[in-house]
Amino acid sequence: MAEPLFQQLQQLQREFRGHPPVHKWNPDLCGDMDMVIRRDGRWVHEGTEIRRQPLVKLFASILKREGDEYFLVTPVEKMRILVEDVPFVATQVARGSEGGTECLLFTTNTGDVVPLKRKSDWQLKPFGDPPQPVPYIEVRDGLQARVSREVFYQLVNWAEEGSEQPEAHGKLWLHSDGKEFLLGTY
Repeated sequence: MAEPLFQQLQQLQREFRGHPPVHKWNPDLCGDMDMVIRRDGRWVHEGTEIRRQPLVKLFASILKREGDEYFLVTPVEKMRILVEDVPFVATQVARGSEGGTECLLFTTNTGDVVPLKRKSDWQLKPFGDPPQPVPYIEVRDGLQARVSREVFYQLVNWAEEGSEQPEAHGKLWLHSDGKEFLLGTY
């Protein structure tokens, strides 16, 4: 049952690969917009949550990161917005095989499908109160998604203990695209 879902997610990834080329757009800063992407992935404009998912997806498609700041950009406009943590949350994960190699696919709250590949930017960073190491994955062009609690628990079920090497002892690892990714320590 997981295999057809995995194949559907791969197909969606191929079909909707096209995001606007915001990395090529460098207009002058027009100012700040009263928009916040909350820690939980909600987009808020002028104090009101944007509930129309197509509008959130549109804004997400023109989001650009420069250093520690985030902007909504078009070829001629650039508006700074506030992001409390990172702009996306990985809300689903599927696993399957691609060419005989196990691969994990993450889906974000905005519908991006992100494979965990050998060259993926996968990091454990502190989050919450008290801070605990939580996985983050790059979605595109320096924009990251934090792995949700539900997805994290699914990953723990799939993770394997480290090998016999002393430096791997007490650590949980995920396997994707022929590489091990650290999930955490125990």
